[in-house]
Amino acid sequence: MTAVATLTSCIASPSAIESRRPGPSPSARATATPAPTPTQAPVGWRELQASGAAPAPREDHTWTVDAEGRFAYLFGGRDTSGPGSYADLWAYDLSVDAWQQLSGGPPARFGHNAAWVPGVGLVVFAGQDASFFNDLWAYDPDADTWRVLPAAGAVPVPRYGSCAALGPDARLWISHGFTSEGSRFSDTRAYDFSTGTWTDETPAGEVPIVRCLHACWWTEADRFTLYAGQTNGVTSLGDRWELTVGPRPGTNAWRELAQDGTPSARNLYAAARWERGTLIFGGQALDGTYLGDAWLLSDDGTQAQVVPGVAGPSSRSGAELVAYPERGRVLLFGGKAGASVFGDLWELTLD
Repeated sequence: MTAVATLTSCIASPSAIESRRPGPSPSARATATPAPTPTQAPVGWRELQASGAAPAPREDHTWTVDAEGRFAYLFGGRDTSGPGSYADLWAYDLSVDAWQQLSGGPPARFGHNAAWVPGVGLVVFAGQDASFFNDLWAYDPDADTWRVLPAAGAVPVPRYGSCAALGPDARLWISHGFTSEGSRFSDTRAYDFSTGTWTDETPAGEVPIVRCLHACWWTEADRFTLYAGQTNGVTSLGDRWELTVGPRPGTNAWRELAQDGTPSARNLYAAARWERGTLIFGGQALDGTYLGDAWLLSDDGTQAQVVPGVAGPSSRSGAELVAYPERGRVLLFGGKAGASVFGDLWELTLD
C-alpha cells in the first residue's frame, strides 16, 4: 500500500507546479483540456472519465502523490483474473484529470509500499510476485529513470503487505508484513536515505500483533500510527496503534489507542491523509465479504466518523486513494471483489 502522506501543506506555487513534470520533457506530458474552475460540489462520490489511455484494472498497487501535490504515480499491482502482476508506472495529473504512462523499472510486483521522498522521488519498497522482495527502488520523474537504492544495516526480511510512511526525520518507516511459509512480522524499521542504512526500531516492550494488509501514517503530532489488517487465523483486525519515538535506540514505545465509533474490522483497505485525520475506504471484512464504506479517522483516535455522501464505488479491497486538497477531493482507483478486478476511477468531494 502507498505510504499515507499529509498533503494539506505541500501545495506549491503555480510556477513551481508547472516546473514539475511526470516525464523528461514537455512533449511527454499527457494531453488534456484544462480542468473547470472548482465549484461548491456536494459531499459525495462520482465516477470520473480521465483523459488519455488508463492503467489496466488491478488491485494491491500503489498510488503516490508528489511533493507539489500535482501528480500521483501509480505503480504495479496485479490482476488475478488475467495477466498477473504489473511492472508499469503511470502519472495522473490531478489538476486536469489525465493519465500518462511512464518508464517501468522494478520487477513486477503487488503488495509493495511506496512513498514520495523530496530530493529522491518515488520510492518503492518490497512486495511479491513469484517470490518476495525487500529491495528499494527510486524513480526520478525529471529524468524518467529508475535506480536501485543501497541497503545496509538491519535490512528487513523480504515481505509483502507491510506498511510504510516517510517520517518527520526524513527516514522511511516500515512495519509488519508477511513472507513465505506463512510467516507474519511485528517488527518496525527505518531507512536513512543519506546513509543507505536500515535501523531496527522495534520497541522492546509490547508491539501490535503480527499482521499484514494494513496501512500506517504519521500524524501531525509526529506519531507513527498503524491500523487494522490481517493476522494468523483472523481475516481482519480493527485495532489502532501509535508509536512514540524515543530520544535514542531502544526507547520507542507502542500503545493501543481507544477508539470511539470504530469502523468494522478490515484488511487491504485504501487510505489517504486528510487534514488532521486519515480517510479509509473499503477492504475485506472479518467474514471475508467486501466493504464499500468510507470513514475519517481522527489523529487523536477518539473518533471515527462515517463520511456522508451518495452511493459510490462498489464494495472492494485492494484499491488506492490519493488526496487533492486544492479541489477538496480524494480519488480512488482499482481494487477487487472476488473474481472481479476493477479499473474504474472515482472522486469523493469532501469540502
